[in-house]
Amino acid sequence: MPLAAALNGAALATETDSDRKQSADKEVTLPVVEVKDTARQEDSDYRAVNSSTASKTDTPLLETPQAISVVTDAQMEAQNVGTLAEALRYTPGVQSETFGFEPRMTQIRLRGFDATETGLYQDGLKLVNPGFAVSHNLEPFGAERVEVPRGPASVLYGQASAGGLVNFISKKPIFAAVGGDIKFEAGNYDRLQGELDVHGTLRDKKDLAYRLVALGRDSDTQIDYITDNRVYVAPSLTWRPSDRTTLTFLSHYQKDETQPSQRYPAIGTLFGNPNGKIPSNRFTGEPGVDQYNREQFSVGYLFEHRFNDLLTVRQNTRYFDTALDVRSVYTAGLQADQRSISRYYYEIDAKSHGFSLDNQAQLNFATGPLAHTLLAGLDFQHTNASNVLPFGGAPDLDIYVPIYGATVPAASPYQNDLLTQDQVGLYLQDQIKITEKWRATLGGRLDKADSETTDKLTGTATQQRDEETTGRAGLVYLADNGFAPYFSYAQSFLPALGKDALTGTPFKPETGEQYEFGVKYQPKNQNSFITLAYFDLTRQNFLTLDPISFLNVQKGEAHSRGVELEGVASFDNGLNLTAGYSYLDAKVTKSSFASEVGEPLEYVPNHKATLWADYTVPSGPAKGWGIGGGTRYIGSSYGNTYYDRNTIEVPSYVLFDATVHYTWKQFQLAFNMQNVFDKEHVATAFGDSATYGARRVVTGSIKYSF
Repeated sequence: MPLAAALNGAALATETDSDRKQSADKEVTLPVVEVKDTARQEDSDYRAVNSSTASKTDTPLLETPQAISVVTDAQMEAQNVGTLAEALRYTPGVQSETFGFEPRMTQIRLRGFDATETGLYQDGLKLVNPGFAVSHNLEPFGAERVEVPRGPASVLYGQASAGGLVNFISKKPIFAAVGGDIKFEAGNYDRLQGELDVHGTLRDKKDLAYRLVALGRDSDTQIDYITDNRVYVAPSLTWRPSDRTTLTFLSHYQKDETQPSQRYPAIGTLFGNPNGKIPSNRFTGEPGVDQYNREQFSVGYLFEHRFNDLLTVRQNTRYFDTALDVRSVYTAGLQADQRSISRYYYEIDAKSHGFSLDNQAQLNFATGPLAHTLLAGLDFQHTNASNVLPFGGAPDLDIYVPIYGATVPAASPYQNDLLTQDQVGLYLQDQIKITEKWRATLGGRLDKADSETTDKLTGTATQQRDEETTGRAGLVYLADNGFAPYFSYAQSFLPALGKDALTGTPFKPETGEQYEFGVKYQPKNQNSFITLAYFDLTRQNFLTLDPISFLNVQKGEAHSRGVELEGVASFDNGLNLTAGYSYLDAKVTKSSFASEVGEPLEYVPNHKATLWADYTVPSGPAKGWGIGGGTRYIGSSYGNTYYDRNTIEVPSYVLFDATVHYTWKQFQLAFNMQNVFDKEHVATAFGDSATYGARRVVTGSIKYSF
């Protein structure tokens, strides 16, 4: 179990402003471009109208037969989110902080199923995560919005989690006079942060626009000896030679310096310990040894050309390069005296690079009374990754009275792998306007995936090839009163690398199948939107351990069903609000362990309820002052020991957030608090360990807009 604990600890305790600015620029010599992709522009309030993620076409949310949440730039700024996980705190059906305080990576669960390695996307292209070689932690300051379609999405995106995906939409150039924001922020844990967002046009004929987004942070955290330092730079350039052609170059560089997050014994956190409660700021590693350093670089482009009103083509591409350097002394278990912990040491030297490409052709046409938006696409993805993992022992530590400085022995090589992955997919989707009231969506896809893993320690190589077809169908009725009942069916596909330990045959792809019923409501003459969804989702062919050999076999099946309710509104009187509730009933339906069948999935709360409201005084003596606050309820969940399922129950908890802000001319002052009452809570439990959730974070900032 020591190695399993090491890997587990590493992985787990792992309508817009731009429209108005363009129309306000009197010197533009090109014809005004009819903006069709409204979902790619920045949002000035909480209410989004369209989405480009669920269909890859700019489709109104009301006409999309699927539950999809959109977190706008305005909401992220009001809540002063510091991570992508924080941006998704108020989104139903999403667990974005499953393992509590986590400065290293974004760990996501959608509708009960993990999407960390397969469900993160940026500008519609997958962020490849071959295990430890990437572990993304996207900077939310670089996002215009975050879109979260829930349920299987393989028809348009290929290999993906059955629970859905998270699409990070990057900030892009704005065709307007030079402008932007400069912001300085300070907070507890000696936090200092600076932000820059500047945009403008180049050349007299205004066919080139640029944008530069940058951030620098130097900060400690709630855990002793763990930092949260970051440098982020994202320049972009858009060339618009005509009203029919747009080419946007996007790039980013990000450097993170932190340390692995901490796992603590369950006895002393969830359960009583005669020595007392383990402090949530306790560091269990070795200062000067532990590190988690990551450098990421990407460059790509988004191209679109509209031949006429009938045909539009797009090509989106990105090259990425990531290097990860990890050193970690971690907790392996509590000893008999219930105060000393055994420790192990591991290193990760991982590198990955790759290329993603998505070609699309959109054709608008009619067949009799039916109006079609037909989308045909061909996408390709190539990834190379290397992972060197030495592993060894480390001296024990008294977790209640730690004395650091022990010599950590050199680790021995345990894993040294090279991985190559290729995927190519061909997809077709037809969005049909049957009548003024009825909309239908049909789609299908063929995927081919190849992988080769080379074990450099043994010199052996394993090849695997998978092929799968997936489909989707949906139907929406648009009633006159603003209601839109819908139904959808969708499938997912995900290769499972390796061979069955008992039969020696390659694993079949993991599959997902979902039925979803719901109703959406868009009140007339109001900037608000409500979605109610019921889903029934089955995940099949996932890997479980054989109860005799404790090696992977493919006998897993899980069933998740539930209800999601979300409401978003932005009113003219200065009030913005978002509310959400989700109920999940997720259980194991097939397993190698008979005792697991019928048991709830680990780490999945049955209930999540959130409410956030922000009010800014629009006029009068108090004009510019604003106040906001929110509450988050996370229901109880279960964790596993190494030997049994659901033997540890993690209690529910309620957290509160708040903000006060004031805008005067070009300046804005803001004061934000997350977890206002500094509630110490356990986020989850696994093995014989547990992790704490995020403690109170206090920040004050000043922003100058020009």
